[in-house]
Amino acid sequence: MSVQLSAHVREEIDRWAAKFPADRKRSAVISALHAAQHENNGFLSTDLMDAVAAYLGLAPIQVYEVATFYSMFETKPVGRHHVSVCTNISCMLRGSQEVVDHVEQKLGIKTGESTPDGRIYLKREEECLGACTGAPMMMADHVFHENLTPESIDKILDELT
Repeated sequence: MSVQLSAHVREEIDRWAAKFPADRKRSAVISALHAAQHENNGFLSTDLMDAVAAYLGLAPIQVYEVATFYSMFETKPVGRHHVSVCTNISCMLRGSQEVVDHVEQKLGIKTGESTPDGRIYLKREEECLGACTGAPMMMADHVFHENLTPESIDKILDELT
């Protein structure tokens, strides 16, 4: 099955590719995948990654390796709201495992799973989200939430509709 990139995704790829020398189109892969994923309900299919590779004139493996390396990309359908709990050393020392346990219990899922209604995707372990002074912390749809308590976690999750 062949996938066509939308005009908007092609425009985004062109905009980013123009920032680099013509022989360095690979430099636009992260931005290209981000645009493609955004239009595809939050995940990248193999066909979509192939379309990005073809558009940039790259071997598909050059796109796959980026999509599977970075935690910002999903290669399977996931819930519409993405929740990530930082588990690096600062957050770990301040109770990130308890945060993960609480979120899993509240949502009835484990990390790497989506709620049955497709509302929330609890991403696998995040190595560091860069908010160490506010540990423990999590990110919900790219919004940082720091100094978490069970009550604040419940409020954040309940507001994701």
